[in-house]
Amino acid sequence: MKRALLLACGAVILLVVAVVVARFLRTAPAVQDFIAEYPGHSPLPEGAPVGIPAWLAWQHFFNAFFLVMLVRTGLIIRSKARPPAFWTRDNTRWPRTNGAPRRLGISVWLHLVVDAFWVLNGVVYVVLLFATGQWLRIVPTSWDVVPNSISVVLQYLSLEWPVENSWVSYNDAQVLAYFAIVFIASPLAILTGLRLSPVWPMRGALASAPPERFARALHYPVMLFFLLFTAVHVVLVLATGALHNLNHMYAARESDDWVGFAVFAVSLAVMVAGWVLARPLLLAPVAERFGQVRRMPPAPAAPARSAARS
Repeated sequence: MKRALLLACGAVILLVVAVVVARFLRTAPAVQDFIAEYPGHSPLPEGAPVGIPAWLAWQHFFNAFFLVMLVRTGLIIRSKARPPAFWTRDNTRWPRTNGAPRRLGISVWLHLVVDAFWVLNGVVYVVLLFATGQWLRIVPTSWDVVPNSISVVLQYLSLEWPVENSWVSYNDAQVLAYFAIVFIASPLAILTGLRLSPVWPMRGALASAPPERFARALHYPVMLFFLLFTAVHVVLVLATGALHNLNHMYAARESDDWVGFAVFAVSLAVMVAGWVLARPLLLAPVAERFGQVRRMPPAPAAPARSAARS
């Protein structure tokens, strides 16, 4: 707790320093000319769609929900606490394997189940992204995206927001961030997660490629990147016109009413409920429908220390 508090204080101090430096830079004529030349938006390719479809709003909720559940279950595993139960897959059902099913801690089982739903949702998202042309909004098509992104970050840090309308197009910093999340961080999370999971083959050419140590060293920082992206994303959504942005993201409508906020509030309640209910033993009856769950006896209490002699 103390370490987390120190990290939070350090982050706040760095942010304050960055804001001061950005506001100072904005007074320099060369920086003003740079922002005028690169205001933050590269032109979209011809034929790029305008607006946010309903399926994208639903996908936004599902992605957020499964990301919360991945973090929750991942932290349970990372705590290295003794599993309260173990799960073994029923090999009489599909998918059947030649070898005997491996026994998993129920916390690992829960994490893998959430992983499967997140990957399935991601596949649906990518298919719809390319089927509807929405990929044109988040894939950079010009090198101007780099200076425009620098300009956007500078404008954000100086607390003078760039002029934008995400209903028409995202600014270039958003484009780079969304591209990194969808096409770089997500595949890395999936591949490193597979390498660390019990489904990875223990024999054969893939048994040691890539090395497990490398996958473990990369998997956790990728999760931190997701958390950093989410934190910055939420702050900017609320700070740059909350009602307008929430209508885009959760209601797929161009409006300043409270519909999107209401949907967001409900989705937030669902995420909190999911976080609270994501307890391995609470979900053990669900796990038993797909395999055998063996509950472990509670760990013996540590012996009380004898009183010090006077």
